This record gives sequence, structure tokens and C-alpha cells, in this order.
Amino acid sequence: MHKPGCDPRFVRRLLTQLRESGHAFRDVFANPALRRIQLAWAASIFGTWAYGITVFVYAYDQGGATAVGVVGLARWLSAAVVSPFAALLGDRYDRRLVMVASDLARVALIGGAAVATAMDAPALVVYVLAALVGIAATAFRPAEAALVPTLARTPQELTAANVAASTIESVAMFGGPAVGGLLLAATSTSTVFVVTAALLLCSAIVLIGIRPVAEAEPAEVEEESIVDELLAGFRTIARERRLRLLVGLFSAQTFVDGMLNVLIVVVALDLLDTGRAGVGFLNSAVGIGGLLGALAAAALVGRRRLAADFGLGIFIWGVPIALVAVWPNAVVAVVLLGIVGIGNTLVDVSGMTLMQRAAPDEVLARVFGVLESLLLLTVGLGALVAPLLVNWLGTRGALVVAGALLPVLVVPAWPRLTAIDRAVRVPEERLELLRANPIFAALPGPTLEQLADHLAEVRVPGGEEIVRQGEAGDRFYVIEAGTVAVSVDGQPGRELGPGESFGEIALLRNVPRTATVTARTDVVLYALDRSVFIPAVTGSGPSLSAAEAVIGMRLAPRRVAAAPS
Repeated sequence: MHKPGCDPRFVRRLLTQLRESGHAFRDVFANPALRRIQLAWAASIFGTWAYGITVFVYAYDQGGATAVGVVGLARWLSAAVVSPFAALLGDRYDRRLVMVASDLARVALIGGAAVATAMDAPALVVYVLAALVGIAATAFRPAEAALVPTLARTPQELTAANVAASTIESVAMFGGPAVGGLLLAATSTSTVFVVTAALLLCSAIVLIGIRPVAEAEPAEVEEESIVDELLAGFRTIARERRLRLLVGLFSAQTFVDGMLNVLIVVVALDLLDTGRAGVGFLNSAVGIGGLLGALAAAALVGRRRLAADFGLGIFIWGVPIALVAVWPNAVVAVVLLGIVGIGNTLVDVSGMTLMQRAAPDEVLARVFGVLESLLLLTVGLGALVAPLLVNWLGTRGALVVAGALLPVLVVPAWPRLTAIDRAVRVPEERLELLRANPIFAALPGPTLEQLADHLAEVRVPGGEEIVRQGEAGDRFYVIEAGTVAVSVDGQPGRELGPGESFGEIALLRNVPRTATVTARTDVVLYALDRSVFIPAVTGSGPSLSAAEAVIGMRLAPRRVAAAPS
């Protein structure tokens, strides 16, 4: 009899999962475009953190803690207001170039700050430039989050790319400020500004090397006003229940994060009496926990239960904060905040991947822009609420309230999270059916998942018409089982069998059905509505080219009499 916990089947499953994760990570860095994305993100996030700590030190030297608070509030608020609108750029233009433009704008602004500090210009100039840097940065992350799914070749590769990005961010959380602090100690504020601008310039150069995703001529759609376009991210989140839940829990987590930023200082100085050095140690514990969390997040690659993992990450983000109040010990606090860091990585990886899978590609950058705006607002609101709680309930009471908030929210939301997991369990045979079709073969994995999720099963008995020549076309069909007969103007033509498809001509050419298709045997079909099929195919150059090739073959003069609609 095997000992509890030593089930060899569990061990085999774990080894298999880790092996698949290793393959996915290898594929991420073997994919030149994803590799460049990760390198650019590393340069950008390290530069951002190093710049941020330098601006705060400069503000403290100029005006004390009040100046630090004012500068931080100006950066957060300006970025939060602009973010949903800056994200529109990522849906309107080449996302790669949007990221480059964001980097270069920050290079120019931080370079200006370097000149201002070197020439002893008024501090207000540096503060205004800091707010503008925050605004310029808002276009980068939404564009990146929307670009990665188009570069990932499989869902596993997408998750692995998000794990890699989260790991880089965890390193930058303590590495960036550390580098900035060391440079400040050895050089000057203007020198550090120059170094951070150089890092952002490196990010832009790396991004330029990414081959742009092939784009097709956009399909004719009803023109939207600029206001409608700007609000599309909000409308998408409001309309999609899964996105509402994810964004709501994300916002709650960053609200508690804002509280924690303040509470860590209070815990170190008042509760644990570790002095200023303790503030650094406790903050570093969260970052180091994030690195450990990356190892746990590696197990998420290929998993279908990402929503449950997201909920678990939210839960363990909060509980350790409350436990700091129960065991006010420096070593215990470091361990507990390390667990918070682990939860942070789980939340980032699973939540980002779920949103990338759930939101339509054409508004994906704007959805992430709304998310970023809410996160900036809630982290600032949390920082404002924390001192009020400390004054009202004391340090321990504030820790308990902050730590209990997330579990209180996630427990009743658990059934909805598990429902998300059930909904995204697309049968592998449906994905394979789409992958085997030349029209869809070139689409990235996340897009295929979304299409497979929208497939509607249709069963038709033998002898019954499926589509009729001359009728309006509203669906595209893929045959899963059985055969169908195609006829044009009453003349019999070819037969289609499993894996073959029909219906693309009427949809892409916006014409009536060009043939009648009748079930020759009992058939099982999967149908895609026009509203799903057209954006997916016309939004990808290779996919549209494959569809046009199929149409050309079917409408060739020698086969026109047998063209399926």
C-alpha cells in the first residue's frame, strides 16, 4: 500500500506537467518575437522602477514626505485618467510601434529631467515631467498584453510567456530600486535619469526587431465615433460577465496592495520596531516571494483551471497580511509577506492569461487600458484608506481588516470562478478540427480557443438541406462527421466530408449563398456565426489569404458549377 501523499500517479502527473511547462518555456524563448518582448519588458520595467525611486528621492530632498506624496499622487492619477484612452492606440495601430513610441517618449521626457536636474531647474519642472512620463507609460503595457497572444503559437506558450513576464517584474520590483539606489549613492540624480533613459532606449531598439504581425485589409465595418472607440473597453468589460469578475477581483487586490504599501512602513517602524532597514526587508520579501511564485506559476502552463488558480492567488494574497497581526515577529512577517508575493505572481499570471483569452482581440488593448486605470486608482485609494484604519483600529486592527477583505470577496465568488473554468474547457477535438482547416491554421492559439468556444454543434439528418443557394449567409460550417452534397443551379457537384468546410464565400464576399448544401448522410457540423468568423479571419493576414485561396479554388471556372456556399 502506498503511503498517503506518495501516489505514483500523482507524481507522474506532476512530472508530466513540469515537462510540458519546460517545453512551453523553451518554446517561448525559441520564438524570436516573444524573446524580444521579454527582453524589452525587462529593460522597460527595470528602467521604470529605477526612475521611480530616483524621482521619489529627489522629491524628498526638495520638499520632504509631502513632496513625495504629491509627486506619487500626480503620477498615479494622471496615468489612471489617461490609460483607457492611450490604450486605444494599441487597438488602432501596430502594437509593436505603440510600445516603441511609449519608450521613446519616456526617453525624451526623462532626458529632459536629467537636463533640468543638472542645471538646477525648479523642482516643479521635474515633477511635471514625472507626471508626463507616467502618462507616456500607459500605452506600453496594454499594447504588450494585447500583442503577446498574437505571437504565442499555443495556449501553453501564452501562459509561459505571462509567467516569464511576471518573473521579470518580480525581479524588477526589488532589483530596479536597488540599482537606482546604488547609482544615486555613487553618482547624481541626473546620471541615474540618463541611465534609466538608456534602458528604455534599449527596450525600443529590441522591439523594433520584432517582425510585425501580418495584417489584412480591414473588413468593411460600420464607422464608430471616437467616443465609441474610446469607450469600447469599458463596454466590453460591462457586457462580459467573466471580465467583470476578473477586473473586480484584480481591483480589490490592488486596493489591498495600496494599503500594504503604507502598512509595511507602520509595521516595520511601530509594530516590529525594526527601523528604516526593516521597511526595505519587508518590501523585498514580497519581491522574493514573487520569484518563488514563478516556480509555482510554471505549473499553470497548460492548465485549464486558471480561474480557480486566480481565486487561490487572491485568497493567499490577503490571509498572510492578517496573520502578521497575530504573530508580530520580524522573521514571521518576512515569511508571510513572501507568501503574499507568491500569491501576487499567481494572480498576475492566471488573471492576465484569462483576460487575454476572454476579451476579443480587436478591443484587447483597450480592455487592458481600463484594467490598468482601475489598478492605478485602487492602489492610490488603498494608500489613502490605510492611515485612516490605523488611526481608527490601530496597526493590528488595520492589518486584520486589510488581510480579511480579499478572502471575504473571493469565497462567495468561487462558484463563478469555477464556472469560468468549466466554460473554457474546450474539447481538444474541436481545436484540432479548426487547426486542421487551412483557413484557421495560421491563427494564434488563444484566438483558436475563442473560436472553438463559439462553435455551435448542429446535427442534420440525411437528405435535409443545410444551406440553400440564393439565401443570405449568416454561418460558416465545419464538418465533424458525415458527408454533404453540393449543388449549383440544381446540378450536382462535389461531396464534402469530415474536416472540410463551407459557407465562407457568402460571409467574406457579402453575397447570397452560391450553392445548396444537403446532408447526404446524417451529419454533425460545427457552426460559427458571422459576427465571430469575420473578425477572426479578416484580422489575420495569413488566415484571410488562406480563405481567399479556398474561395478562388471553388470559384475557378472549371469548378464554378460545384462551388459550395
